[in-house]
Amino acid sequence: MDNLEELDRNKLPHHVAIIMDGNGRWAKKQGKLRVFGHENGVNTVRETVESCVELGIEYLTLYTFSTENWKRPKLEVDTLMKLLVSSLKKELKTFSENNIRLNAIGNIESLPKRAYKELVEVMGKTKQNTGMTLTLALSYGAREELKNAVKQISAKVKNNIISIENIDETIINSHLYTHDLPDVDLLIRTSGEHRISNFLLWQIAYAELYFVDVFWPDFSSQQLAKAIKSYQNRERRFGKTSEQLN
Repeated sequence: MDNLEELDRNKLPHHVAIIMDGNGRWAKKQGKLRVFGHENGVNTVRETVESCVELGIEYLTLYTFSTENWKRPKLEVDTLMKLLVSSLKKELKTFSENNIRLNAIGNIESLPKRAYKELVEVMGKTKQNTGMTLTLALSYGAREELKNAVKQISAKVKNNIISIENIDETIINSHLYTHDLPDVDLLIRTSGEHRISNFLLWQIAYAELYFVDVFWPDFSSQQLAKAIKSYQNRERRFGKTSEQLN
């Protein structure tokens, strides 16, 4: 059985991103309400974060709540926001003990006041931590992120702050929510779905994609180990040939 101890510590991905999918279907399969799945998914988040800290993963980004998720039933959205607040309060001690810096990307100002306040407070209390950066994608959509970046860059061109000729990948990166994060090395999606769902479209240009046929509440450290092992067995060419890499 794959486990964290078997992984090559010299070939770990720097940045792991996860689309945590399947909470609702996991609950439905057990005859429960969708919110039951979200509540159990919190335990998987905790285990995954602890496993990544144990491995020495530098950046972990979790697709927590998308811009499209606001369209879900009010009860589900309200429950997710309450879970966010309670989880942040509970995990602050863990973040401090494990030197984790909490970060958030997305339109976080659109969150309910209490959730926004708790999020900003925990980020502030952990901003000096130098271990793993844990990023929560909240009210996040990659198309909105890119649209906002285009608007900001266009305004700067109009005001002669940036010239069109100087627009390059570095300029674009600096206007994204993830301006202080490296590109994603490994993207994991649970639940058996094989799509990106508007998540980090720019940042996963050369990421290795790993899809696993288990719902998020059933995702374990063994599943994480399998994903990273698969990553370690792949050849990352970035447009080059195998001969060039060798």
